Amino acid sequence: MFTYDLLIKNVHVVRPDQDHVESLDVAIKDGKFASIAADIDPSTAADVVDGQGRHLFPGVVDAHQHWGIYNELSEDTNIESRASAQGGVTSGITYVRTGAYYLNKSGPYKTIFPEILQAAEGRAFIDYAFHVAPILKEHIDEIPDLIDMGVPSFKIFMFYGIHGLHGRSSDQGKFLMIPEDESYDYAHFEFIMRGIEKARRNPKYAAIKDQISLSLHCETAEIMRAYTKLVEEEGVLTGLEAYSASRPPHSEGLAITIASYLAYETEMPNINLLHLSSRKAIEAAMLMQTTFPHINFRREVTVGHLLADCETTGIGGKVNPPLRPREDVEAMWTHLLAGDFSWVSSDHACCKDEAKFGDPKDDVFLAKSGFGGAEYLLPGLISEGRKRGLSYNKIAQLVSQNPAARFGLAGKGNIAVGYDADFCLIDDTVGQTVRADDSLSAQEYTPFEGYELTATVTDTYLRGGAVYRDGAILGEPRGQFVKRSGN
Repeated sequence: MFTYDLLIKNVHVVRPDQDHVESLDVAIKDGKFASIAADIDPSTAADVVDGQGRHLFPGVVDAHQHWGIYNELSEDTNIESRASAQGGVTSGITYVRTGAYYLNKSGPYKTIFPEILQAAEGRAFIDYAFHVAPILKEHIDEIPDLIDMGVPSFKIFMFYGIHGLHGRSSDQGKFLMIPEDESYDYAHFEFIMRGIEKARRNPKYAAIKDQISLSLHCETAEIMRAYTKLVEEEGVLTGLEAYSASRPPHSEGLAITIASYLAYETEMPNINLLHLSSRKAIEAAMLMQTTFPHINFRREVTVGHLLADCETTGIGGKVNPPLRPREDVEAMWTHLLAGDFSWVSSDHACCKDEAKFGDPKDDVFLAKSGFGGAEYLLPGLISEGRKRGLSYNKIAQLVSQNPAARFGLAGKGNIAVGYDADFCLIDDTVGQTVRADDSLSAQEYTPFEGYELTATVTDTYLRGGAVYRDGAILGEPRGQFVKRSGN
């Protein structure tokens, strides 16, 4: 009888709560980490794997994905979870809402959310959870129901009221599928916050109140509408530079300020400011932290906004908020190294070539917003981060421990006894040139095409079982829905 099911030897263990990398062995039993120690006897394990001196990171918790936005949810769950595993991601949290895209329907979440769960069930190669956006007035009353169904995290898209997902829009009511007597505006955002805070104060949820949070996509529709018109009328800028100018950085800063004051007004303490893309955005976020020190802000940056810029990237890099000039990329890194960002995510949204580009293909305002990137999240952050002095332990905090803690993924995000044995092996001695053809995503292009990365994920394990090795997915889907709250 063996003490352990699996033993990983000869690895450099990267633990987010340590200040250095450790040469240890890692033993697993019943899908959990059972021992992390030096020189564990190999005869105690049923299976022994030689890590060959690679780095063992906790599985990445990618807190910002969009399965089902441009493809069927069941399809994306299967295929894009493969791409996630390729990047060392073992848990993905995807944003969903009613309206156009996703399930392309509206109605109460008490009927729609079970459909979402059914579409994803048995299809994923990683564990998964959902954030939900209250779009309709009735959704606010359903917040406790959603918490009971395992969803304690919610979202507001601040620009959706009068501006389209991809640019200007003439009928957002139709896009959001909301009744004529309802609106998606600042008042609705306020009432969402009040609804979440009411639920948070319910004694029923006392044990998880710190995990009940609200995420906001912070851009100001009125500013973007005006600047889109200016950019198009001037006709000087093209491509992603035009798109960045049409959604200027101060649009982010203004929205962050409004969102923060609404949080202050409603006494909603757990606020996540998503995918900040510019110097003005992060400066506004830090100003709001100083102004409202009692609000438990979290700040997110994506790997796309850390690696790519609008001056050198093609239209395939269209995303919201936009990729910015290189000076903003450098500002993101300055603040990341200063500890001002809470986690790094991918904002993975697979948009196939046929859906991504309009006619003509080089018109950025006809292209759809969003692209994949989970497969480059950890390798990209390691590759660029270590050149700038970002330690491996800090990287593990940013991609694993911090998002897991914020969003209530108990037992994930760390390499510790009793935690789920979610981990990946990284070879930082073998580089890779990013090629879309090598990705397991259904997306045929990548804005990172040709990037030289200095690290590669060789193996990914979910709850002690290998799901990815040397460029290929292993076995059948066994990812599970992680119910983060409720009974």
